Amino acid sequence: MQLEQQLRDKRNEKDILLMTHIVLGYPSFAANREVIRQMVENGVDCIEMQIPFSEPMADGPVILKANQDSLAAGTKVEDCLTFGAEMAEKYDIPFLYMTYYNIIFKYGEEDFFRRAAEDGIKGFIIPDLPPEMGESFLTLADKYQVAPILIFAPTSTTERMRELAGYGQGFIYCAARRGVTGKKSEFGKDFNDYLNRCREATSLLLAVGFGIQSREDIEILKGKADMAVIGSRTISLVDSEGPEAVGPFIAGLR
Repeated sequence: MQLEQQLRDKRNEKDILLMTHIVLGYPSFAANREVIRQMVENGVDCIEMQIPFSEPMADGPVILKANQDSLAAGTKVEDCLTFGAEMAEKYDIPFLYMTYYNIIFKYGEEDFFRRAAEDGIKGFIIPDLPPEMGESFLTLADKYQVAPILIFAPTSTTERMRELAGYGQGFIYCAARRGVTGKKSEFGKDFNDYLNRCREATSLLLAVGFGIQSREDIEILKGKADMAVIGSRTISLVDSEGPEAVGPFIAGLR
């Protein structure tokens, strides 16, 4: 898969990679455009762009509100795809779509994959689609070379991790804790044991998200994970200080 090789090449040059998360259309596409510019200019290696959905089950209060506000402002799937194509054309880093399966189902699976591939999108993160229920999804991922990103959780058994890894491409997204996004995670012995199990279950790169909020958090992940994921923290920053605050924050993470 193209995504895996891109990230491995970057990983060879850095102690840890950084992936960020934005909700498309929140607070506006103009703000998204400025936030992405600052993220890229300050060294972000990969960006997941969330297509808003009415019931984002894996997301905590900050991202949930961003989804709701984006939809209330009239954001459509087509707006998101047009914007995604613009970003992938403009910046030389991998862009992913994160959304929920109903969005893809209603659009049409193959049409969605074809469009994403044509637009330069490198992967999909779909939290509510177990691989056992996504046979056609995985077939299309292979056909169009758009990586399906699978998710490990602390509650996943080692056997289940190995099963998931067999379906995944690009990297594995390791949720740092139980529950939804946003709340700060703790990095004690249980967390280290969990990441060791993740590492043993797959040869894919490991990205750790859910509650990663600071440079200190990222320092803890070095040597344990390949990529840190920042989501709710940057959205909160845009809410409180505006898009211009994102660049200095990202620059201070490494």
